[in-house]
Amino acid sequence: MAPSLVHEKFLEWTRGLDTRESMISIFSHIRDIPYSLVVPTSSSTTPQEQLLMARKGSCGAKHYLLAEMFRNLNLPVVYATFPFLWNDPDLHYPPELRKLAATLPVAHHLACRVQIGCHWILVDATWDLPLAKAGFPVNGHWDGYSETKCAVKPLKSPVRTAFCRTATNEPCRGKDEAALKPLDGEKNHWNEEDRSRYYSEKVSLRSSDEAERTRLFSREFSSWLETVRMSA
Repeated sequence: MAPSLVHEKFLEWTRGLDTRESMISIFSHIRDIPYSLVVPTSSSTTPQEQLLMARKGSCGAKHYLLAEMFRNLNLPVVYATFPFLWNDPDLHYPPELRKLAATLPVAHHLACRVQIGCHWILVDATWDLPLAKAGFPVNGHWDGYSETKCAVKPLKSPVRTAFCRTATNEPCRGKDEAALKPLDGEKNHWNEEDRSRYYSEKVSLRSSDEAERTRLFSREFSSWLETVRMSA
């Protein structure tokens, strides 16, 4: 069987490198793939393959690819989903796009948590470098062991802000969550199927009007990002 495009890229991006150097190379290559919410899809290819073929893609495809490649390095990885709002005041939206962003429902961002030594760290390769000039929190450099910035501002979870009746008054969270040290509102998934199911359930709750506004925003937002990249 011929090697997959993902495997070919893995070999290309890690050839001659040790594990830490390979992690940094994989992260940098995926980060530098232009972010877009509008990408052709095909039932015969995976999101990872679609990302590499289209040479653009969203946080979901980027982090599915990052997780697959990091697991090829024998690193434990989980998917981390963050609820957020597109109407981020720090982003330099043009006026019409800002108005549209203000009407959108809660969205769900995907990044990864990677176990390095005894610690789980957030690794977020969402925004490509040119987007920093529009206010996006780009991770311009990653050293291979420190936690990166999250690409979005996660919304707080009502569960996490409600305290248990315990002597220490600690927030309610399970053992796995405590070990991962998740951000408030974060939902972790151990495999792609669980994350996909969770995301689909959330999207299905949107009204037809919300779904239409989200499609319009996706198109206009991705077009604006191209303008940002081309600007001086």
